Amino acid sequence: MHNRSDQFAKSLLRDGLSLVTAAQTEVEVLAATQKIDVFSVPDPARAAERARMGLLGELAAEPSLFEPFHGTPSLRQVRRCLRKQLTWHHELERRARAAAGAAALDEDVDAPTQPAVDFPALVVIGRGRPETVLDAYRCEPVQPGVYHAVPGLVMRVIVLAELPRTRGTLLLRLLGAGRVLREALADLAALPDDAWEKGIARPLLIHFRLGADEPTTDKEDDVSAEIRAWVEEYEKNLRAEARTEGRREGLNEGRAEEAARAVLTALRVRGIAVPDAARERILAEKDPETLERWHERAIVAPSLAEVLDGLS
Repeated sequence: MHNRSDQFAKSLLRDGLSLVTAAQTEVEVLAATQKIDVFSVPDPARAAERARMGLLGELAAEPSLFEPFHGTPSLRQVRRCLRKQLTWHHELERRARAAAGAAALDEDVDAPTQPAVDFPALVVIGRGRPETVLDAYRCEPVQPGVYHAVPGLVMRVIVLAELPRTRGTLLLRLLGAGRVLREALADLAALPDDAWEKGIARPLLIHFRLGADEPTTDKEDDVSAEIRAWVEEYEKNLRAEARTEGRREGLNEGRAEEAARAVLTALRVRGIAVPDAARERILAEKDPETLERWHERAIVAPSLAEVLDGLS
């Protein structure tokens, strides 16, 4: 995976999974010139958090290799992923034997003293429905957009185009394209600012922009344009909010200055002298309740000391 779209997919999965697992990207498979896109191991202490993460949390409930594809994966591509899965399990067993001081044991013999190593699941994520893959491995649907391969082959196939439009699938749908991606971006924007999905996805969307500043390959153009438009809209909204806040602050300051001058006018009309230090204090005050209290006192108080709090 070398293009920006794929790097975004790996980063999004890694950062999302890191909330509840020990997640790594580009894990080298030593026995072959291959790399696992994302490998995660669940943290037992975060089971409750994982349950709240929706589909991604379900997929992260066991040690898993995550392999996202820009398009619809072919049978040949999935076979390469299966080779990674088998080779990685072999490597995990080797490491477990070495850690247990059992390096001399025959790896092909199931001895009682052999350390147990969970067989990692393979999660293949693609945009469209990979018919050849589903047929070859007798994958059965377990929920919309999620397929499990024949028993004995620990493989899950995620079809992004078939996932329901729910919050529980949002992070995965951000890996899609076309309608799926547009809906996911709209759903992300609609979430509260403190939503965990925004905390994960928004910085990556802004960082990668998937082609905002660099030329794209043809297959990246659709994703790049949609995410670039989302980022531009997001930044435009931020600027609009800043302008609104600035106008609000300016309006408040204007009202405060007007109220302060009303206090000074009331004092002048009543012939009460106001030293420079007191004048500066009145003009610097921005709290409307304080200024209102001073104005009411200035109308009836016989001295400045009885108008301003704490003035001796």
